[in-house]
Formats: sequence, C-alpha cells, structure tokens
Amino acid sequence: MCPFDLHIPEPSARPGDQPDFSHLVIPPAGAVPRPEPEALASSEIFRETAHGVIRVLDDQGHAVGPWAPRIVPEQLRQGLRAMMLTRLFEDRMFRSHRQGKTSFFMKSTGEEAIGAAQSMVLGPRDMCFPTYRVLSWLLARNYPLTDLVNQIFSNEKDPLKGRQLPILYSARDYGFYSLSGNLGSRFGHAVGWAMASAYKRDDSLALAYIGEGSTAEGDFHEALTFASVYHAPVILCVTNNQWAISSYAGIAGADEATFAAKAAGYGLPGLRVDGNDFLAVWAATEWAVARARANLGATLIEFFTYRVAAHSTSDDPTRYRPAEEALNWPLGDPIQRLKTHLSGLGEWDDARHTQCEAELTETVRSAAKAGEAIGTLGKSKPPVSEMFEGVFETPDWRAREQRGELGV
Repeated sequence: MCPFDLHIPEPSARPGDQPDFSHLVIPPAGAVPRPEPEALASSEIFRETAHGVIRVLDDQGHAVGPWAPRIVPEQLRQGLRAMMLTRLFEDRMFRSHRQGKTSFFMKSTGEEAIGAAQSMVLGPRDMCFPTYRVLSWLLARNYPLTDLVNQIFSNEKDPLKGRQLPILYSARDYGFYSLSGNLGSRFGHAVGWAMASAYKRDDSLALAYIGEGSTAEGDFHEALTFASVYHAPVILCVTNNQWAISSYAGIAGADEATFAAKAAGYGLPGLRVDGNDFLAVWAATEWAVARARANLGATLIEFFTYRVAAHSTSDDPTRYRPAEEALNWPLGDPIQRLKTHLSGLGEWDDARHTQCEAELTETVRSAAKAGEAIGTLGKSKPPVSEMFEGVFETPDWRAREQRGELGV
C-alpha cells in the first residue's frame, strides 16, 4: 500500500523566475456564448460561461461576439475618465503615505474597470457591498475627492469622524456600504440586504465583492446557500486577481476549478469574466441585473484579473512573485484597452487622452492640497466629542458620565 502524498499548491513562478502564464486557458474575445438571462441555472450553457472567459474586446480593441453591449460613446468616456482618475488619485495617495501623511493605503491598479463599469450599470438605489479595491465605483459616481482625502488623512473633516481605517470608505448616498477589512462578511451582508429588499417588496438589488482568497472561508458558502434558497436579488462578485496578501489563488482552489464554477453546486448561474475588459464587465453586470429584476435570483461572477500593485502599503510582492509578472499579464491594462476601443470608434485620441490626464492630475493635486491644508495624519483630528455621537440613540448613564469627565 502506497502512503499518501499531501498536495501543496505552488504558483508557476517565484521571485527570480521568469513570469509564466502558459497554464492559463484564455479563449478569444467573443467565443463564449451568451444565454438569455431567464435560462435555467442547470442549463449546459452555464458550463461554458463558468469555465471560459467572457470577453468582448479583441486584441485590436474591437467589440466582438454575443456579449458586446450597447454603450454610447459618452458613457465609455465617462468610464475611462473614472478609471484614469482612480489610478491618478491612488498614485498620489500612495506617495502621501510614503511621506508620512497617512497610516495605511491600498491601490486597485489593474482592476479599475470592475468598479467603474458596475457602478454605471447599477441604479442609484441599489447597494454595493465593496472591497477596498473598488474605489472606481465611487469616482464613477462623482464622489467628492476632498472627502476621500480627508478620510485618508484622518483629519478634522474626515466624513467618518476617524472611526475607520483610511481606505475603509462608506458613502450611503452613493450606494456604497461601509467597507470592512473582513472581506468574507461582504457576501453575507449583501445577501441579507437583498433578502430584505425582496421581503419588503422593494425593487433595489445588492452587489457584493470578495477576493478569491475569501472564497475559502465559510462566509462565502453560507451566503451562496441563502442567496440560492431565497432567490435573493443579489450579484455576488469574486475578484480573482491571482494573489491574496501573499498566497496565490491556488491556495483557495483556483487550480482545481474556476471560482465561477462553484455556482453550480448552489443552483446558481456562474459567469467568468475578463475583469480588464470594461465592456465585458458591463455586459455581464447588465445580464445579472436583468436576471435579478426578473425575480430569478442571484448570479455569481468571477472577475479574472490581476493585482498589479502590492496588496497594501504593508506588503512587498517582490518577496513572493516575479517582479515583472504584472507586465506579462495576458489580459493587459484596462485603461489602455478602453482607450484603444474608443480611439477605434473615432471617439478618442492621444491628444484628448493627454489633456484629460493633465486635467485629472490637477484635480487630484487640488484635492490633496485642500486636505493637507486641514491637516494630515496626527496634525489634525476630529473633535473628541465625536466618539460619543452616533453610537447610542439614547446614551446611557455611563456614556454621559464619561463625556462629562472629558468635558465635551
């Protein structure tokens, strides 16, 4: 009898190796069929949508295939602007962290298309349960940059009164639920919110994100069970960016099956989507919205993308992956791909792109300076009295006594 051999997943390349994505099977744009939103989740076609990669933009930037959405050029320009602004803003705030102006920061470089496209597809009364890499959701909805800067600097004008980490944003009026560092919880909260919407006979749906690493947690499976059983109007998105903080996607099961394929076990449709393709993200989201609005319940979407930057300012990715790996990611840069598509339509060019970039750079600079004028980390703080506000509807004697002792 042979002894067992424990399998330990290993990435295809480590620091010092040549980046290697030869193991990935990526079909050409337009190859994956598009089922009707009303199709039964048990239909064979969902095997193709869950195991392939839904792509719209080909290598020349043309929109091809059955998933190509109808988007007017102005909406495409709006999406491109939101992605560009996100990248410029995050680059500026990353530098601010290095200058000691904030305590912590995270970037979404390479993933900007996901939040921007989905923000534009969903309605103002729908609710997003985010991760910390969908800042483009807020910027696609014109959330004030100064409010972001003030929160990141944790200063006197912080809209969250110093009660959250710098990048754990919250903006109810923009359909952006309070962000949590415990990512797995996003799925359960979104499903509960969607169930409540259906219970109240409302018409608002929920959308949630987690990273692929969080699919290994119980929250993921519990949420899928409730979403399936109660036909919750929710879109559950797994951002598979290949790396958790230091472990690659195989630790969460990426080498065994796609994350979209997990939907089948819960009787849900699964879509695996090119997360660097703005049009594909838009089309898949439109499809899932149509299904939810037909009262047919939830959809699981895996966004296949790549985390270009470090996990956070506390992380050094050169310790666990090749330094040049991001440059070799086969699905390219979402900003460049949308720019190429717009240029092919005659709706954009290098001169307009350069001008837009300059204008957005100045917008970011002005917002950063305005925040710095109020104060950066430790130089300005919300008043101490704020710790007692918004906690209890009617403060009890202990809270009142503590407030009196502080003289606030």
